[in-house]
Formats: sequence, structure tokens, C-alpha cells
Amino acid sequence: MASRISPQMFRAFRAAPRPSWSAQVPRAPAFRRFISAKLDQPHLRLGSVAPNFKALTTQGEIDFHEFIGDKWTILFSHPADFTPVCTTELGAFARLQDEFDARGVKMIGLSANELGSHDQWIKDINEVGSTQVSFPIIADADRRVAFLYDMIDQDSIGQKEIAFTIRSVFIIDPSKKIRLTMMYPASTGRNSAEVLRVIDSLQTGDKKGIATPIDWSVGDDVIVPPSVSTADAQKKFGEVREVKPYLRYTKV
Repeated sequence: MASRISPQMFRAFRAAPRPSWSAQVPRAPAFRRFISAKLDQPHLRLGSVAPNFKALTTQGEIDFHEFIGDKWTILFSHPADFTPVCTTELGAFARLQDEFDARGVKMIGLSANELGSHDQWIKDINEVGSTQVSFPIIADADRRVAFLYDMIDQDSIGQKEIAFTIRSVFIIDPSKKIRLTMMYPASTGRNSAEVLRVIDSLQTGDKKGIATPIDWSVGDDVIVPPSVSTADAQKKFGEVREVKPYLRYTKV
């Protein structure tokens, strides 16, 4: 038999203070934006579709999925314009434009400033890097895209009016799926050659059905996946070098 709650007990329950989660949340606007974005943020797992967005860039407004089209795409973020490490990075990627073009890869940068600032900064990048930036850079002053792609430094959440955007790299394939992510602290510049190497590995793996070992570069031996028998690998690739039953090398 259920017990009855007396009127006195009910009034005491109603009068008791309620724990308020929202009272624990700092009131900084950037933090509120973070909470809202996190509630709606997709899971950015490898193999998941890259979230779509519209944004202003140095080459006009884009729809990100339309920008990708049927190409491989690299999206990389920067904390701010006119910062030393970012300037060296964008110059390095710009100098490799021909290499990325040869692989059918588009590049698009992001920096947490307004469009007008980007235009002025590109002049510095071209001068310092002895190059010509030809890929677009997203204007993300409100951190909307940075929050969508979780490119935010945790230590800045709730501590600053504007959250700090870290250095992130997303490699996205023609089906718009995320194939690789890299995240660096703001103090550490990326390795542009490594991004190019990963593109080579992913494209070779997709085309040939192989895996690549540590420090692999084009022309090195590749690995036969465990799902392929040695006999089938020999039919497909020719010579197979077996180091262990599960570790077999071949050439492509």
C-alpha cells in the first residue's frame, strides 16, 4: 500500500532549495555559446560526415559541402590573424599548392578574425613566405565554425569573452567523410609535409586496398591488410615479403 504524503511534508519539499546547474555556469557569452554548440555538435569521428556550414571567406561566401564537391579537402584552423606561427604555416601550405593540386586536394583555412583583417594579413603572408595564397580563408570571428568542429582550447572556456581557437587539421574525402584529424596547441606549428604524406597514404590505401607502415612515403613498401590472405595478396600484388604471419610487405 502506497504511503501518503502529508501536506506538511509536501510544503517542506516545495520550499527546499533546488540545486541549480545553470547557477554553476559562468555568465561569459563565449561560454554560453560553447554550451549551446556542444549540445548540437555532431560527433566528429573518423568516418563521420563533416558538418556542413555557410561562411564568409576571402574568396566569397561558401557552402562547405558545395566547396568540397567531389574533391579531397583539407580544413585547417588558426588562432588569429597577424600571429607569427600562423603566418609561417599559411605560407608553407601556400608554397605546396601545386603538390596538393596534383593530388586533387582543395585547401581552406580558418582564422578567428573578421574578413577585412584576413585580407590585410594575406599580404604579410605572401611577403614573408615569398608565395601567393590562393586558397580561401574563412572569417570566423564569432567562433561559430570553430565550435562546430570542436577547435577550441578547453582552458579558455568560461575564462575569456572569446574562446581560443587551436590549430586543427581535418582531411575530408570526396564523400565528405572525415578521414583524419590532427590537433595542435597554439604554440606549436604544424608539419605541412606530414599533411601531404597522409594524403598520399589515404589515397593509396583507398586505391590499392593496402595499409602503410610507420614513416611511409611514396615508393616505400606497403603492408598487406590482415583481411587479405597471402595467396590472394600474391595474386594481386605479386611478391609478398612475410615478416610475421600478420605482418606482410609488398609493393604497389
